[in-house]
Amino acid sequence: MSEEVLAEMVANVWKIVVSQGDVIEEGDTICILESMKMEIPVEATVGGTVSSINVAEGGVVQEGDVIAVIDGA
Repeated sequence: MSEEVLAEMVANVWKIVVSQGDVIEEGDTICILESMKMEIPVEATVGGTVSSINVAEGGVVQEGDVIAVIDGA
């Protein structure tokens, strides 16, 4: 089963921490967003394998955009 990790706000993508194919645990940081000079970590909602990263460093996400897809264990 796949789980989409969604952006909770409009923000800039400051840094991507994981890569496609990485095995991660629930709560691991996927990327760090920057909004109003604050750094907001985006955490995995489930453990599994990162099947896709749908954002790029320096890009902008809107609320509800899919940041990553995780294939659950």
